[in-house]
Amino acid sequence: MSTSRARTRLLTGGATAVVAVAALLLAGCSSSGGATGGSSSSSGSAGSTSAASTGESGSGTSGSGGGITVWVDAPRVPAVQAFEKAHPEIPVKMVQNDGTIGGQSTKQAFANFDAAGSGWPDAIFFTSNDDIAWATSSQSNYAANLSAVPELADVIKGYDPATISFCNIGGQIRCLRNDAAPDVFWYDAKFFKDNNYTVPKSWEDYFTLAIKIAKDHPGKISGFLGDAYAVNRYLQAANCPTNSPKSETEVVLNPQNPNCTEMGQLLDQAYQAKALSPLGVFDADAVKASTNLVMTPGALWYGSYLLQATWKVPAGNWTASDPLTWDGKPSMGDEGGGLWGMSSHVTGKEKENTITFMKFVATDPAWQVDLSTGLPAYGPDQDPWLAKFGTDGYYSNLDQLKAAFKSSLAAVAPYQYMLYDTGNVWTQTIPTTLTSGGTMSAALAKFFSTLTDQAKSIGYTVSAG
Repeated sequence: MSTSRARTRLLTGGATAVVAVAALLLAGCSSSGGATGGSSSSSGSAGSTSAASTGESGSGTSGSGGGITVWVDAPRVPAVQAFEKAHPEIPVKMVQNDGTIGGQSTKQAFANFDAAGSGWPDAIFFTSNDDIAWATSSQSNYAANLSAVPELADVIKGYDPATISFCNIGGQIRCLRNDAAPDVFWYDAKFFKDNNYTVPKSWEDYFTLAIKIAKDHPGKISGFLGDAYAVNRYLQAANCPTNSPKSETEVVLNPQNPNCTEMGQLLDQAYQAKALSPLGVFDADAVKASTNLVMTPGALWYGSYLLQATWKVPAGNWTASDPLTWDGKPSMGDEGGGLWGMSSHVTGKEKENTITFMKFVATDPAWQVDLSTGLPAYGPDQDPWLAKFGTDGYYSNLDQLKAAFKSSLAAVAPYQYMLYDTGNVWTQTIPTTLTSGGTMSAALAKFFSTLTDQAKSIGYTVSAG
């Protein structure tokens, strides 16, 4: 990934302020204390507000007494509440930001703060991991270099190098991972047993079986294509270069790469066989579609967040197996997990307290083990989290599932976050093409064309490899 100096040249367009958003974000509000009316993001935190109701909410460039402002999405509200309980001496204003993967409101808000020279939150949970690219660009330079924070040195050492690599920007650690989100292979064990299906070991086996199931059981599906993470679920796993910097200013984007063409053909065949849904996993209609889902590659958090909490899939049927292989080697994508960023602008007592917050949300069992639904990215918390995971009896073959979680950590294919938003381009091109009657092959062609155009518009030189 490019250095901050290089990004000065790359970020030529940048995020522009939207007038309506700016009016909301920069309007005068109380600088501390209670939320306004229906804007509250959490009934349990008196200092909670929504992003749209805050003004210059962060400490900006100077200290003001130690209170900190943190931005989180809804699932991370309990993390802030746990911190408040553990550290009642630190005043916290919690702001609930846009939790949409690939959403633009957070980026637009920060463009406004950058223009105003104030208002940044002291810490933020980035729902979309792609956000770390613009947050470390020289135009914004929001996310602080945590490698230079002595109090966080042991925290950084506690991550597996592959896990923390997503935060390594130009040799600097610019964020902390919340949970590890490598993909495993999820499947309905009862359905497989009832129909004498063998769990696939390779990506080719998976697509072959998906097509067979769609033929044997019309209406049954084996995955979703329409969400921003699908590019990681499929193309990243195949080592198809979409986020592969060749230098600080050059990126590899080649739809004719053999890995891209092979995965594209497999996806096209499966989609034509009606084995894959054009919906995204977060779509409202996916709840109904999930009743026909029998298997899918997907992140560790699929179990708790999608299968159990969102789709309400009946208990006792689903489990996970080891990562699928590509060219004979375990290879899977990584679907988020989220990143904690700290402001480079915070100083004084606020900086000290923000560091305390960052350490807590990354490592403390009161959040990562007791409350977080995802496998902690921080290594020392993983075994305690796994020990309590699944004790409610929801999953089939729990021991196998836990083993799959552990083995998946080393199977994630290389991927770096760029200034262009790959997931957003995917959602702009793939589902729209498919739902209008196009093939997966046509959808992928449009995806690569649009992604190439976006990369060039930002300032990257695009090469074939």
